[in-house]
Amino acid sequence: MIPLVHDFHGEVVLVFGGGPVGARKARRFAREARVVVVSPTFTDADFGASEFVRAAPTPADVPAWLDAADPALVVAATDDGALNAAIERHAREAGVLVNRADRSGERDPGSVVVPATVGDGPVTVAVTTGGTSPAVSRHLRRELESTVAGAGTVATVVADLRTELRSTEPDARRATVRAVAESAAVWEAAREGEESEVRAAAERVVEATLDDE
Repeated sequence: MIPLVHDFHGEVVLVFGGGPVGARKARRFAREARVVVVSPTFTDADFGASEFVRAAPTPADVPAWLDAADPALVVAATDDGALNAAIERHAREAGVLVNRADRSGERDPGSVVVPATVGDGPVTVAVTTGGTSPAVSRHLRRELESTVAGAGTVATVVADLRTELRSTEPDARRATVRAVAESAAVWEAAREGEESEVRAAAERVVEATLDDE
């Protein structure tokens, strides 16, 4: 499987299943998408800013739900294997991305696996085992939290530098930006101080790098 990043802003994610797994999936996608959760019952859990439709669709009903919602992604998270299989099949026939939550290990071509992620501002790091072991993904996500801390500020500062150095000779610009992105002092400032301190540390790196050119 090859990881991709998908922007779900303005899209619909249709989740079948109101249990703990459905809640977790809905909460995740509700950060960006309009999420519609279809289930006869809903567990007492955080679904994020999702919309609830109380219904008990059968496998034969699935195409009508897909037509009505026009989703970018369908999540099959019910406790009924036959219904989940029908959701997966009809989503594929409709050309819609599908995540089947009751299956691990080998996936059919076109399947979506939702990775464990850790983020800081514009930086997101994703970990996936291809669906074989979510527990391992979650462990690695926790391990990465300290590594990613401050990355959002560093990324923002480096992006601004690329713009500010646009008139600099290309090789020198690339070397300078790389030096800032890899600077221990910049990362230390990002984890311990304000953005102004990160920018000050970055400016010192820029001055030292350009002086050496």
